[in-house]
Amino acid sequence: MLGVSLGTDIVQLRGLTFHANHEPMKSTYTAITQQDGDWWVGWIEEIPGVNAQEKTKDELMVSLREILVEALEFNRDEARASANGSYTEELVTV
Repeated sequence: MLGVSLGTDIVQLRGLTFHANHEPMKSTYTAITQQDGDWWVGWIEEIPGVNAQEKTKDELMVSLREILVEALEFNRDEARASANGSYTEELVTV
């Protein structure tokens, strides 16, 4: 499945959703961070298993974002592989 039209102004292509201006929709997640001695540790509240530890808060935020992107890609790939055959993708808003 290359692309799916989600309406006149929204199209989904290879897992990314685009508005008519061709910008991917972005999601916002909550990072829980704290300094623990010489280290900064953090977790993404909404996605289990997304956590990191770095020397600075800035490095921590970069790592959390990278790990979050990898986790979302992995989850997307795993869900599609589990679907076996023909499937549809639906947007869910909470």
